[in-house]
Amino acid sequence: MATRLLLLADTHVPKRARDLPAEVWRAVDEADVVVHAGDWVDVRLLDDLEARARRLVACWGNNDHGVLRERLPEVARTEVEGVRLGVVHETGQAKGREERMAAAYADLDVLVFGHSHIPWDTTAATGLRLLNPGSPTDRRRQPHCTYMTAVAQRGALQDVTLHRLPPRA
Repeated sequence: MATRLLLLADTHVPKRARDLPAEVWRAVDEADVVVHAGDWVDVRLLDDLEARARRLVACWGNNDHGVLRERLPEVARTEVEGVRLGVVHETGQAKGREERMAAAYADLDVLVFGHSHIPWDTTAATGLRLLNPGSPTDRRRQPHCTYMTAVAQRGALQDVTLHRLPPRA
């Protein structure tokens, strides 16, 4: 069986946008598992995603406080179709990231992270795949707001796709 994943981070709702873009909400509806790597900012989006997503795997970020930190872990871990998946907000500087995260998360196959708003897809020498979907609401210095989708099947992550959102009107 194949499980469709939607990877999000750094939504910053309502600080950077009033809501997620319509394309992202459609992706939520299509996904079997929604993964959010922190920086929600407001608990309303967590409530909305919990109500709408079939399954939500998420952590808090450095801009999340109060109820968000009470309801979400700093690091979330799960298994999806035999893929050992972790979700954390911060991984430190880009230089040496693969080695640091491979040592810290030796029990995982995939680590989804956020914080930088910069899309990232690399694999450490140990085989740990590191994915940052960027941000669907705050592109910062990136050319586009982004999110990722992927498929977990038979112990492997496949079809990892970075989606670029059109500029907001």
